[in-house]
Amino acid sequence: MRAEVADSWHRSAAAGVTVDEESAPITLPEDELRDVRDAHPLSRVFPILDDVLGQAARDCDAVMAVSDEVGQLLWVCGAPSAVRRAEGIGFVAGSNWDERLAGTNAPGLALRLDRPVSIARPEHFRHAVQRWSCAATPIHDPTTSRLLGVLDLTTGDDAVAPHTMALLKATARLAEAEFARHALPERPPQPRRAWPRITVEALGRNDVLITLDDPANPRTGRLRLSPRHSEIVLLLASAPHGMSGDELSVMLYEDDGGSSTLRAELKRLRNLLSDEFLTSRPYRLDAEIAGDWMGVEARLAAGDVAGAVRAYRGPLLPRSTAPGVVRLREMLGDQLRSAVLQSAQADLMSTWTRSAWGADDYEMWCRQRDVLAPGSPLRAMAEGQIARLDREFAL
Repeated sequence: MRAEVADSWHRSAAAGVTVDEESAPITLPEDELRDVRDAHPLSRVFPILDDVLGQAARDCDAVMAVSDEVGQLLWVCGAPSAVRRAEGIGFVAGSNWDERLAGTNAPGLALRLDRPVSIARPEHFRHAVQRWSCAATPIHDPTTSRLLGVLDLTTGDDAVAPHTMALLKATARLAEAEFARHALPERPPQPRRAWPRITVEALGRNDVLITLDDPANPRTGRLRLSPRHSEIVLLLASAPHGMSGDELSVMLYEDDGGSSTLRAELKRLRNLLSDEFLTSRPYRLDAEIAGDWMGVEARLAAGDVAGAVRAYRGPLLPRSTAPGVVRLREMLGDQLRSAVLQSAQADLMSTWTRSAWGADDYEMWCRQRDVLAPGSPLRAMAEGQIARLDREFAL
């Protein structure tokens, strides 16, 4: 799971959104919608948006929506059949798709990050929305750079195709150009660079596997890092705001003598990744980060224990003794283990006890035995394993 999606799932769950909610809330009643829509700056450019993207939506069984700066949908249009289906998830004018109210979705995340995003079907937080994919891009006032709202296209898998995002961004730029025609900006809008991406795989591995993706940087591709570089990348990926040298040293070394060694390791890592990916003061991975452990955390936050178990390929860098890595590893393992115990689902407990890290988990074997039916063959297996652990550890 991508880090931005995992973070959004956490925010959605923390805000009280549940995965079983059918519809987004209405925050603009029908009697207020017209006045708010007419007074909003985007009303001046809506004809352009509708002529370009709205017509494309009608031609391809999709829905176009325009939201204001707080996530309220001001206009929803498109193919009649698609619009009717979208009503089933509350994707209607007046509804609010801020991720804290409607869960993870493209309009809400584009508002949060202030950049174009796409959300594929299973990345949506709420189950009802997982039949759809969507892409969205912000619209700014070119004179002030103020965020005015978001332009969204919601449909099937085509929504996450590259040509869809290209069309969305081009339409939004047309709207911004129309604003610029009516007011001379103090300075021309600055081009937004494509954001590089780093994908980190660290679960069940003793060395991190990273994938660098940046069209503007020739040093991209798939890399396997050394154990120490693996620890550094994992710690920086878990600290989006970065870390000072002292903070990173405390997280990496069990004693106080690692400062000079750390500087040398960071220099080698920067040569490997390039300055574009690894910045200093503070040390930070300057890219969109995706991590396999983040997906596990996000699924746990959403209550998807089965999905978290499926995504968990093993402890984080199991051989690492770096204090920061040990802390991350134990936190994730404890959270997942606790969720499996509380789930009372024998299949999830069986998956845990059949793993290398759960084979000797006495409490899990006992809980698994207790929830299995008396005649289940797995119950006898659980009792046998409990007897083995009693003998080996004199319990």
